Amino acid sequence: MIRVLFVCLGNICRSPMAEAVMRDLVEKRGLSAEIKVDSAATSSWHIGEPPHKGTMAKLKEYNISISGMKARQLTVADFEAFGYIIGMDASNVRNTRDMLGQPDHPKIFRFLDLTPHEKDVPDPWYTDDFQETYDLVVEGCEALLEKILNK
Repeated sequence: MIRVLFVCLGNICRSPMAEAVMRDLVEKRGLSAEIKVDSAATSSWHIGEPPHKGTMAKLKEYNISISGMKARQLTVADFEAFGYIIGMDASNVRNTRDMLGQPDHPKIFRFLDLTPHEKDVPDPWYTDDFQETYDLVVEGCEALLEKILNK
């Protein structure tokens, strides 16, 4: 079983968007039994909350389910449970490494490092541009799925 965890600051915008998009891609390829996807926050601000209304609206626009998604905080146990732990920006990666006590483990990396982009996934909480975030998330999820399938 391959397990993927997306991480952002609050687990209400970017990481749940990535979780939902990746789950959708995995389901459409018939790989749900082989690949499990989750998301988490480095902060405790939104634990138990559903995704942000902007994230929900953007995913609904593309007919992507958010069923069962609620914000949770990253735990030390996640390091053993997941084979891929992906921060949506450089700050998320640093915080994840600190929280998990893994300063340089290769399974923790920045999401867009899988693409030609040399930037972070912008946080729509601040930019209010859920379309830009969605477009980058789709590109990153497609690249991640190809990486997983090519291993």
